[in-house]
Amino acid sequence: MKRFLTAAFVAIIITGCSGKDPVSELADKVFTLAQQQYTDMDASLQEGEYPRTTHKDGTLRTSDMGWWCSGFYPGALWYIYEYTGDRSMLELAWKHTLPLKDLLDRHTDHDIGFQIDCSFGNALRLTGDSTAVVPVYVAAARKLAARLNPATGVTLSWDWVRKDWRYPVIIDNMMNLELLTNAARISGDTTLRSAAVTHANTTLKNHFRPDWSSWHLLDYDPVTGEVRSKETVQGHADGSAWARGQAWALYGYTMMYRETGMAEYLNAAENIGEMIIRHLPEDGIPYWDFNAPDIPDALRDASAGAIMASAFIELSTLTEKASAAETYLETARRQLLTFGTDEYLAAYGENGGFLLKHCVGNMPENGEIDVPLSYADYYFLEALVRYVTLMEKD
Repeated sequence: MKRFLTAAFVAIIITGCSGKDPVSELADKVFTLAQQQYTDMDASLQEGEYPRTTHKDGTLRTSDMGWWCSGFYPGALWYIYEYTGDRSMLELAWKHTLPLKDLLDRHTDHDIGFQIDCSFGNALRLTGDSTAVVPVYVAAARKLAARLNPATGVTLSWDWVRKDWRYPVIIDNMMNLELLTNAARISGDTTLRSAAVTHANTTLKNHFRPDWSSWHLLDYDPVTGEVRSKETVQGHADGSAWARGQAWALYGYTMMYRETGMAEYLNAAENIGEMIIRHLPEDGIPYWDFNAPDIPDALRDASAGAIMASAFIELSTLTEKASAAETYLETARRQLLTFGTDEYLAAYGENGGFLLKHCVGNMPENGEIDVPLSYADYYFLEALVRYVTLMEKD
């Protein structure tokens, strides 16, 4: 796909006080910090532990590999290696990636996409190691594809249910479709790509409101495929626009357009992006829910902002609308520069070893409120790599 950034706009964004793009300068600073923080974090981990967030006292809180976020720490290590070229980071990335192969022998849910694509997917992208990576990657994709119910046309999120759910599907599932499309390309198994497209099409049909905001969860009848309810479990209210859910939708449809070239996915990504931009405050970091009742005093969610920034950078390279490309990239740039301030970027030795502060996990359940989160760091680093790579092409 061609990019349609105007020469004048590129000239503006790549000029800082020192003559270097400020975001590129920020990337140098962040990856230096990331290498220090994440190396120290590795030294504090016990075997089988993965960074999750912090405790109330600011110390590191970990999980085992079964927690849905286990792929983000090795994924971040892969990005640090990509940016720095430091072989010690390559060793750490392999160290924390390879154990996740044991997920294939566990009962998993849709999050196997996050767990395997962020770890083994980046390993394959950066090393081309087909022996250690491909069998795990393809097997994980088949495990995910098996969650697709032909009656519903979507992959089941969780096997556990509450309330009266029968077949819950969350907008987060869109992020895991890249595991399916990549594995289809690697293995030649076209059923994996078909599963991804089917899920994306059904989600596009059912998950969005007229203004292109998304519900968080839809419950389907597993026999008839009918939608039984529409809810926003982690947001302010069922009818509200939970910020991270909107970020998942933006990223997911941008990615699916890149993977398939299907115009309806680009149209969705552009409309979702425009909806998000209308709701962003001046500094670009979203409130945890676009309809939070206490805006402008509501908490921000850096994790949602990091996901958005990464998606906006990619969308700027895919859209065929010049003005939209400029808007998307400038929005991401504004978000990244805000993340580079002391308000959001931790100093060395702080924040439990994480980079970004001020994330919101699950406000209704009072879980992980105003803390660092592993996936915020992952998408922050990804966004910086994408931005710098894009600037270098120009």
